[in-house]
Amino acid sequence: MGTATVKWIQGKQFIGVDSTKHSVVLSTPDEGIGIKPSELLLLAVASCSAVDVVEILAKKRMPLNFLEISSSGEQDQDPPWTFRKIRLHYKISGKNLTEKAVEQAIQLSEEKYCSVAATIRATAEIITDFEIVEESSL
Repeated sequence: MGTATVKWIQGKQFIGVDSTKHSVVLSTPDEGIGIKPSELLLLAVASCSAVDVVEILAKKRMPLNFLEISSSGEQDQDPPWTFRKIRLHYKISGKNLTEKAVEQAIQLSEEKYCSVAATIRATAEIITDFEIVEESSL
């Protein structure tokens, strides 16, 4: 079971601490010191999928030398500003990568393994795309 704690620092600044005692600074944009909580959700879905994609491709003997996932979200205009669409763009590089293998790894992550995607899928459409880049262009 996952656990996390949020501790108030001051104003609208907080520290989030996970079950392994790792931390992240959170705040509202006007505080200028930490990650917006809503954008932490975008980071969570991207990083959850990143772990899956790296592991799936390693099992296919297609180890990566680069992976970057850009995430963006469209939210309702009114409170509680629910995310309705989340886009994940994968930029990926590795030896012997094929489009089919990358597409399959992303699909498996989104539909089977990523707990964050499974949780938010009920309210937000997740849209993914990818590009395989040459190591020389990184």
